Amino acid sequence: MHPKNIHNSSYDFKALIKTHPALASYVHLGKSGLYTINFADNHAVLHLNKALLKHHYGLTDWSIPPNYLCPPIPGRADYIHHINDILAEDDIKSKIRGLDIGVGANCIYPILAHQIYKWEMVGADIDEVAVTSAKENLYPTEGLKNAIEIRRQWNNAHIFEGVILQNEYFNFTMCNPPFHSSEAEATKGTLKKLKKLGDPETSKSKQEMVLNFGGQANELWCNGGEALFIKRMIKQSDSFRSQVGWFTTLVSKKENLTVIYKQLNKLKATYKTITMEQGNKQSRLVAWKF
Repeated sequence: MHPKNIHNSSYDFKALIKTHPALASYVHLGKSGLYTINFADNHAVLHLNKALLKHHYGLTDWSIPPNYLCPPIPGRADYIHHINDILAEDDIKSKIRGLDIGVGANCIYPILAHQIYKWEMVGADIDEVAVTSAKENLYPTEGLKNAIEIRRQWNNAHIFEGVILQNEYFNFTMCNPPFHSSEAEATKGTLKKLKKLGDPETSKSKQEMVLNFGGQANELWCNGGEALFIKRMIKQSDSFRSQVGWFTTLVSKKENLTVIYKQLNKLKATYKTITMEQGNKQSRLVAWKF
């Protein structure tokens, strides 16, 4: 993880439980002799996130609707820290404003961006429930609703248009795109993840397991998958080159980089790729500007 990420060491479950007592019901002694939770249990992950956000980031409360993605906080914080590095290289240190494309019901990137670096953020999503939930996550904690704005994207053909307003400027945009190309592929991916996590409830049906783990269709998959979505994002970013300093996105699948670089070269954009690692998972952050 990024050296500034406070989650580089193991979770201090005693401190987390003290901050958020409801977590205690989900903590047990693992095979390694260390305390842990069942990461295949969506309720356990939800309460771990609540505890982390309260303990480390000063939130009063946070939640998500049933069956929406419950993000891993350490990996999300990593993205924020790497964006800070990119901006620092351009000597941009104050009055930073960012845009999160696909903010989701959890609103996690804008919340972390503000709590870690005091950035002003706008989050955009096409899902009505996600927009409502994201807004609700701002109300309990003092200062969030004044620093973060949530906008609805009404046209699923557009990524920036209708979200970036006329004469508006952002130092950066960020996105964690849907990386599957179909619902079947998304379901297969979730089941594979649950198997790795060791979900002990083998009596549950595949449908129950996937549903309980969380994630709406627009969060997990889109036609053409990750590569086509990012390619479309790059094409559309060209129209907003004067309104954004750096465009950035996560890239889950390494094999998609060839398509992404080809599109960036076609538009003669300046770009860089940063490798991100969280445990056994590796992803990439691609950033570009004009």
